[in-house]
Amino acid sequence: MLRFLSLLLFSPLLSAATPNIVLIYADDLGFGDLGCYGSKAIPTPHLDRLAAGGLRFTAAYATSSTCTPSRYALLTGKYPWRKKGNQILPGDAAMVIPPGSTTVASVLRDAGYRTGVVGKWHLGLGTAAEPVDWNGEIKAGPLQIGFDHCFIMAATGDRVPSVYVENRRVRNLDPADPIRVSYQKKIGDWPTGRENPDQRKFGADDQHSDTITNGVSRIGFMTGGKSALWKDEELGDDFTAKALEFIGEDKGKPFFLFFALHEPHVPRVPAPRFVGKTPLGPRGDVIAQLDDHVGKVMARLGELHLLENTIVIVSSDNGPVLDDGYEDHAVAKNGDHRPAGPFSGGKYSKLEAGTRVPMIVSWPGTIQPGVTAAVFTQLDLLASFAALTGRPVPEGDSANALDVLTGKSETGRAAIVQEGISGLALRVGDWKYIPPHKGGAAFKDMRSGNNPQPQLYNLARDPAETLNLAKENPDQLRKLAAMLDQITGRGTDG
Repeated sequence: MLRFLSLLLFSPLLSAATPNIVLIYADDLGFGDLGCYGSKAIPTPHLDRLAAGGLRFTAAYATSSTCTPSRYALLTGKYPWRKKGNQILPGDAAMVIPPGSTTVASVLRDAGYRTGVVGKWHLGLGTAAEPVDWNGEIKAGPLQIGFDHCFIMAATGDRVPSVYVENRRVRNLDPADPIRVSYQKKIGDWPTGRENPDQRKFGADDQHSDTITNGVSRIGFMTGGKSALWKDEELGDDFTAKALEFIGEDKGKPFFLFFALHEPHVPRVPAPRFVGKTPLGPRGDVIAQLDDHVGKVMARLGELHLLENTIVIVSSDNGPVLDDGYEDHAVAKNGDHRPAGPFSGGKYSKLEAGTRVPMIVSWPGTIQPGVTAAVFTQLDLLASFAALTGRPVPEGDSANALDVLTGKSETGRAAIVQEGISGLALRVGDWKYIPPHKGGAAFKDMRSGNNPQPQLYNLARDPAETLNLAKENPDQLRKLAAMLDQITGRGTDG
């Protein structure tokens, strides 16, 4: 009896106030890409409305300036660089999160939530011992780390295989037309961008000139599975339809949806109704399309009378990039638009725009509308959701920042490690330290953050990181260098 009373009093599973959680995760969306963050070139009315009624963050961070590491950190609550080989994965990679790991999804599932992921996965499928079987049961995937349901692409739109995976199988696969995938050599007789450029809708660099599906050449080779292939123009709508379906299922319990959008990642192929929606070409058009997806999610929540009992979080896995391998005129048509806002760098970079991303949090009636400059990292979502639902906070790098997330506190993270494609940086208060690195000073169409000399910036005075203060502040430089060494010296996961 005493145990029952204890559960009745303290279990969040028995509380009608336990909120649903919808985490909408854009791909390569920049700090300056939305109207509520200053964009004038791209119409984002749904996101602007969400920001006006919720909490808009100006110092929210992904852990990394590339996709796989950021997604790993968000779900596991661990810095991705603690695990060897945790970089951008090919489409046939094994899962980087071992089956049975503690994740945001497993914590919420254990708290009584039904859990689903829809959209871009890019964390691998299968294991080294049991590689993914595209033509049979996929035995290691999202369902083995806490999700009850998944409808995903295995990697990215620019990587094969160009098929959807629903739960444990490739969707709509004809067994008589088996899929084969290789990232080492060409297989089958399907056209490639290199050999058959006339069969593409638009050009691409050499990296993106392997197998052509739906008129788009991609990274990697595949053959088979024609009935299962996606159409790029329908990708966003297909994912949104599945997200709305998941939200609409009534299982008598709260839900967690990780809605991982593909936009505005390459290849940028908007649905016909969004073509020409902006003056920026396909990149701008797919961001307008992204906004529409968010609007549909909010409309469904409203129809089901769930808005006041649902936390909606919108953010991005890393910063923006214009030219990322396809001839979509993103650079030529960008005009005065500033995808990175006031910051330098972007996707792949250690500079601010690589990891400082837009983030909007809405919970009507609980979170007061406003803007916060509190420093927040996606790393802390795991511990914060555990605290929200009364679960133990798992071991790792994640810390409970629920009060910051809900606007009750302006005291954000004291220190954040930022990961670029070529190393780490550290933000402590207003100071930013980047260790020496001999790599190139530029990458793609932005500064990389690499420099053979140590770099020290004051972000309050110099958000664009243009004035290196290392020589003038040797004590501060040593302090931050020692702190970064201490954090990274705590060990790795192998």
